[in-house]
Amino acid sequence: MTWQIGMVANGIIAVAYLLICLAIIVPLARSGQLRTNPLGAATAAIFMTCAVHHGTHAVHMLMPSFLDGDERGLAMRAAWGWPLTAWDIVGAAVAVYYWTLRRNYSSLMEGAQLFEDLRKREQQALELNDSVLQGLVVSKMALDLDDIDRARAALDTSIDSASRIITNLLGNEHVNIKLLRSAPAAVDLAVADTQASTPDGVPDGTS
Repeated sequence: MTWQIGMVANGIIAVAYLLICLAIIVPLARSGQLRTNPLGAATAAIFMTCAVHHGTHAVHMLMPSFLDGDERGLAMRAAWGWPLTAWDIVGAAVAVYYWTLRRNYSSLMEGAQLFEDLRKREQQALELNDSVLQGLVVSKMALDLDDIDRARAALDTSIDSASRIITNLLGNEHVNIKLLRSAPAAVDLAVADTQASTPDGVPDGTS
């Protein structure tokens, strides 16, 4: 009886893993990410190899029912005791549970969202850099013109834009961006004072 349960459980695991592999690989192929997203491709390959592994167990245990005297199948049936069967049951339950989660969280798992499009990430990073840089440039120009209000407005706009983009990158609308350093900036006050004391900001070499 143990080998029959093990055969069914391995079959369930094989089918579930194969479907998981397809659920990963098909969206990656459609979006042209098979070569640019090695993590997604490797994950799909792992599930494929596991599907073949468990599927082979199920097929080997089934073969003696069709081919009399199949020694490998009979040996596998005899070796499939309760410890292996119990783990197969657990594996099948986890595989089925995974698919119930995919149904409940389908909006998070559509397409290739399990493996975020790297080109989208790069575009968002460039947008973040561009927004912050433009705001800093405008703020510096405003400060040079003693326009404090415009400088403050430019900084506020840059902060808001950076917070929005970072929130989108993290995928959480409730992320609070804290503009604090993890450690204070290391500033050499002696060098700064020396540079400030010379007209061109370059030390004159005197002690």
